[in-house]
Amino acid sequence: MTRYGNTSTMRMMYKPLGLIVSVLGGVVAGAIFKRVWRAAAHETEAPEATDKGKGWREVVTAAAAQGAIFGAVKAVIDRAGARGFERLTGTWPGPNER
Repeated sequence: MTRYGNTSTMRMMYKPLGLIVSVLGGVVAGAIFKRVWRAAAHETEAPEATDKGKGWREVVTAAAAQGAIFGAVKAVIDRAGARGFERLTGTWPGPNER
């Protein structure tokens, strides 16, 4: 039991909150990536894989940078959301094993 109910109920309550937090994290990651790409490549938009005028190096570099930024931001946002949920409810929303 936690201060607000049993653990499985509290974890189920985290699911919609976690989804909202993840969506917001995607928005934040997209904004960060656009700024990083603009500063690094001096272009307003990153190339798409189907942009004929762009080379392999630029397309793959953009995709790798975007993946790294999205992964890092998602981890930070998800972790902060889980910590906040734990502080609020007393229940860790994921596995408790260390």
